[in-house]
Amino acid sequence: MKPICTRRKILQGLLALAGMALMPLQLFARNGAAFNATGADEAMRALFGDKSVTASEKVRLKAPDIAENGAVVPVTVTADIEGVQSISLVVVENPNPLSARFNLAPGGVPDISTRIKMGKSSEVIAAVETQSGVYTASTDIKVTIGGCGG
Repeated sequence: MKPICTRRKILQGLLALAGMALMPLQLFARNGAAFNATGADEAMRALFGDKSVTASEKVRLKAPDIAENGAVVPVTVTADIEGVQSISLVVVENPNPLSARFNLAPGGVPDISTRIKMGKSSEVIAAVETQSGVYTASTDIKVTIGGCGG
């Protein structure tokens, strides 16, 4: 009679459990310096380093001109650019300007929708990162009810 649990099966199970334990670290890895930045320029520098940043009509940022509630401001970003690696949203007047960062898989569609929190009226910047540089679009959003403690 063969044993049900062999040493090999036990080791495979342990390795699988160890891999699942490390998975959340990879899924929720983040650039702490960028998220903890207190200024928009500081956040952009932490995100992109010395890459060139250029305003582009190929990046489209859709957001309301007036947000009735700053706690839930809907934002959509799309880009007609090849090789997009990430899309970031920066709210210039927030205490911590980097609101969101989405890392895209190679060949991923550069199209994201989310809701951001805004403490007060501000410029919002969508930054699309590629291998060759960073392309941006921005818009001003007026907030009538504060979302970051207001």
